Amino acid sequence: MEEKYNNNSLAENKVLILYILNKINREITDSDLLKIISPINNINYFYFRDLLIDLVESKLVGTYTKEEQNVYEITPEGKNSLELTIDMLPGIIKLKADNIFKQELIAIANEESISAEYIPESENDYTVKCKIVENNKTIFELKIFAGSNEQARKISDNWRKNAKEIYPKIMNLLNN
Repeated sequence: MEEKYNNNSLAENKVLILYILNKINREITDSDLLKIISPINNINYFYFRDLLIDLVESKLVGTYTKEEQNVYEITPEGKNSLELTIDMLPGIIKLKADNIFKQELIAIANEESISAEYIPESENDYTVKCKIVENNKTIFELKIFAGSNEQARKISDNWRKNAKEIYPKIMNLLNN
């Protein structure tokens, strides 16, 4: 077995995931968590998934579905475990984690500031919510009717891809 997958490394990487989840202090998708974790300790996706599943099964990390994505957050048991095992994480890894964490969290926050979701009201009626959030405050929200799942999905996708162009146009129209 490769050295980076030995028992010490396994425990260290689990502590690293708990450390990052504790610093985030909110839910995060596994792909966003991997964006933060992988550059710190060069963890590949499959190894990361195994670690995350182990942490969920041991109830140190909680998971649930939000807007069709699994999100993860540290549990109270995870926080207690982190307090007991934080010394396993070398200082250089903590420093690297803190630096990468700040950079990646800013990038993730910028991605999350534009969101869209659609909610079925009946078989052919959907409400589409398009939002822009800055500093945890909704600065723009638009709810619109869609007559089909396809139309609702198209509006949501278009908003996510083009909100930076659409939003100023809407504001300009409202102001004139």
